[in-house]
Amino acid sequence: MNLKLKAPLFSADRIMPKILLLFAVMSILTTVGIVVILITESAGFFRAVPIWDFLTGTEWTPLFAEPKFGVLPLVGGTMMITLIASVVALPIGLFSAIYLSEYAPDRVRHVLKPVLEILAGVPTIVYGFFALNLVTPIIKYFLPQTDTFNALSAGIVVGIMIIPMICSLSEDAMSAVPKPIRHAAFALGATKLEVAWKVVVPAAFSGIVASFVLGLSRAIGETMIVALAAGAMPNLSWNPLESMETLTAYIVAVSGGDTQYGSVEYRTLYAVGITLFVMTLAMNILAGYISRRFREEYK
Repeated sequence: MNLKLKAPLFSADRIMPKILLLFAVMSILTTVGIVVILITESAGFFRAVPIWDFLTGTEWTPLFAEPKFGVLPLVGGTMMITLIASVVALPIGLFSAIYLSEYAPDRVRHVLKPVLEILAGVPTIVYGFFALNLVTPIIKYFLPQTDTFNALSAGIVVGIMIIPMICSLSEDAMSAVPKPIRHAAFALGATKLEVAWKVVVPAAFSGIVASFVLGLSRAIGETMIVALAAGAMPNLSWNPLESMETLTAYIVAVSGGDTQYGSVEYRTLYAVGITLFVMTLAMNILAGYISRRFREEYK
């Protein structure tokens, strides 16, 4: 006897999966459209500028009378600020996560974690003015030779910005480690510190590293902080006290409408954009690989 009821033709159970599928397809098509636009517009740029000159050139002056299209100063500025941000954010985010996961009482955890998540929602332009009006004067007080717009100030504040992301994701990974593993370590005589460092952190390693990579990927793509605090001078230098321009800051500076549509100068936006896209895509692929490679499954 068949007891399975047949749903009406226009019931929610029949229509809802199709609506959800439509939204999923729309999101995929949007992503595909963005990639296609980047590739087609960048192809126009690379027909005028050899890709080798673009990747290896050390001068970036596309708006000058004698334009140079070497993207290395922009990539160098981006990587410098990301490096400074990682020095600030990775240890603070990891130690904060260890405290929240292993040491903080429940009442403290229930207060601190929402506060951290609120910090993640602060507009980045606020962080930018924070860097320009507070962090930079402090740096100039100790290091007077520092430029008003400098990579150090921008990197520090970008690091502060991604701390909540790294802390929250790492704490989630540590909290997912089963309690019996901790209890077994305690039963063998391990201290709380040994359990945290030698049991919990290795067990949550994949999630912690994935949070690091995602945080740094976010730092690479940050725009407003670097546009306000790091300046707009393409500068291939190892000195973080000098002004530098990042990939995103250049896009902001040139997308104001002063360049002629369709010109080589205009298409630099897409060439820089696809460079940024490839860098962040590589970081996300790396995060996914590390997450799968070192994932611990508990049954």
